[in-house]
Formats: sequence, C-alpha cells, structure tokens
Amino acid sequence: MILPFLTIALSNNKGRGVFTTEPILANTTIEIAPVIVLDAQGREKLEQTLLYDYIFEWGENSEMAAVALGYISIYNHSNQPNCAYDMDFENQTISITTLIDIEVGAELFINYMCPEGPSDDAVWFEQH
Repeated sequence: MILPFLTIALSNNKGRGVFTTEPILANTTIEIAPVIVLDAQGREKLEQTLLYDYIFEWGENSEMAAVALGYISIYNHSNQPNCAYDMDFENQTISITTLIDIEVGAELFINYMCPEGPSDDAVWFEQH
C-alpha cells in the first residue's frame, strides 16, 4: 500500500527521494511494503553489490537482510526525520508513518540508524 499522493522526484544532492503532493497529518501510515528476506549468507553476497546501500538489516539479531519493495528504499536519511519506519518480521513488511504534520511538496525522510525517528548516530556513508 502506497498512498496515491506520494511521488518520487529529484532531491537536493541526494539523488531521488519521496515527496508528497498533498498535506499529511502526523501519525499517518503512508506506505506498507513487502520485503524480500535474505539469510546471512545471502546478505553477505548482497553486501558486495550496489544494493548494499539499499538493504535493511533484518531479524531479531540483524543477521539477515531485507530488500524492500515499493518506495521504501528511496526515502532519504535525516537525523531529524519527519517519518519513522517499522519492520514487521512476522509479516515481512516495512511500514512508514509520519511523525509530524507534513506540508505539500515536502520531502519525506527516515532515520536509517533509528527506526523510531530522531537520533545523532552517524550513518555508514558519513563515516567514510
């Protein structure tokens, strides 16, 4: 499920990103997407490809990986995001929910290091 007012467009210095063409209220689930789960061995192989930057650590011990379908892998990172994500291991889905009211035309961000939202943790691509 992807709400119809979400769109993918160019983001300032970040490639593509997810944007809204309508205002969105806080606590709105805007996307629920299935994932393809890979075991630890599959994750190791995937980490040697371009998809490494787009996978999610998966499972209770984060040993596996998931490739999210839908727009999930297009959301850009922010330490102060306007959305949070939830990984449902049992149903093999990831959902995106807004944390605040969002204006028309705004880009939607998640925090790659903290599914619940704000955090000061550095992401892997900023550590190099």
